[in-house]
Amino acid sequence: MSNDFSLKQFTIRQERAAMKVGTDGLLLGAWAAGGRFVLDIGTGTGLIALMMAQRFPKAFVDAIDIDTDAALQASENAGNSPFADRIEVRHTALQDFDTERRYDAIVCNPPYFSQSLLPPDSKRTIARHDVALPFDDLFGHARRLLADGGLFSIIVPFDMASKVTVSAAMKGFFMVRRCTVSSRPAKIPIRVLLAFALTPLPLIDEQETIYTSSSDYSEWYVALVRDFLLKF
Repeated sequence: MSNDFSLKQFTIRQERAAMKVGTDGLLLGAWAAGGRFVLDIGTGTGLIALMMAQRFPKAFVDAIDIDTDAALQASENAGNSPFADRIEVRHTALQDFDTERRYDAIVCNPPYFSQSLLPPDSKRTIARHDVALPFDDLFGHARRLLADGGLFSIIVPFDMASKVTVSAAMKGFFMVRRCTVSSRPAKIPIRVLLAFALTPLPLIDEQETIYTSSSDYSEWYVALVRDFLLKF
């Protein structure tokens, strides 16, 4: 059985990827702010990089990953897409990423399961835990790479939002947009989409759900991902 994940304008092959296409990546790729130059940190399959290239037709996207197989997989997916000439994938850790470019938008679906039992597979350990990319490093290097007026957007579990906000503030970031996501109305939030800037702006605060109380997809979710998912 094929392990491919087909979207409206491109297909994600993911047989070599430690982490497969999931809701988190889809949410962030459809929600994050863009710009002329975009950086996707920890690109994995390249899903978010490709979504950003689709949403912002004039954008040039750099995508980096510490894992060799992930970088190769992302490069393959980008090369087979309509956006091949606007995406460059590099095999590197964020800490070693050297560029003179400053990005209008940085996106990251970060490794955040720092309190859970480490999985035995080393690739999944790197992909799912903050052992290779602590939040302090993430925000420190994001500050180094973000252009004035740029936005850094991430998605994290709801119970880690406070930790992330503190790390961001310690590196000089200001939260400017927050979208708390629950599975259904009246349920405890499961994820938070966050956007940070280097200058303070009025906070845009939203609360959304993926499903309605009757288990249909919510209007918000459909509007967010309709340009990508074949089911809509």
